Amino acid sequence: MPAQAPEDQYDAAPFVPERGGLPALREAAAGCRGCPLHRAATQTVFGSGDAHARVMLVGEQPGDQEDRQGRPFVGPAGKLLDRALADAGIDPAEAYVTNAVKHFKFTQAEPKKRRIHKAPTLREMTACGPWLAAELALVEPDLIVVLGATAGKALLGSSFRVTEVRGTVLEREIHGRQERLVPTVHPSSVLRADDRETAYEGLVHDLETAARALA
Repeated sequence: MPAQAPEDQYDAAPFVPERGGLPALREAAAGCRGCPLHRAATQTVFGSGDAHARVMLVGEQPGDQEDRQGRPFVGPAGKLLDRALADAGIDPAEAYVTNAVKHFKFTQAEPKKRRIHKAPTLREMTACGPWLAAELALVEPDLIVVLGATAGKALLGSSFRVTEVRGTVLEREIHGRQERLVPTVHPSSVLRADDRETAYEGLVHDLETAARALA
């Protein structure tokens, strides 16, 4: 019986280095084959920002622009998030941003057609969990802002519902660490909203809760 390929194990843990800081993690993540998502993606999109940030923002997965550029939150949703953070009193430059899943998952009708975002499965999120655990252990944030339902499920379990707890401060054990979290919607949902202004105000309101928790 042939040996399984690493991606068939759905576990990034073998690729995570035991020592070294964020640069070592980022370098190792570039070669991650812990699940099949690496096959179609352009590259791994690892977290970035202040290595000693008091606030870590965790989104779902890279989008099309992030996949092409290799950095998280550089597309339209990222620009909106930076504006909302600033409006809420949090300096985006002092945050660390990352995603629960480090490769872009998409569908594409045919080559050269637009790549359509596809939500990662719980199995894919779990496979990528060791990278997020390593980032949390190194950055040691005072607060995690959970951006959207997928990130919430990755951190808090499959029963998570963002609409039930958004804008509140939760205390949970995450990857062996006691953490404070403020869930909110993903900024991409604001861009898709019929009433974008009201949706944006809701995001800022939630981020103001995070700013008060950091004060």
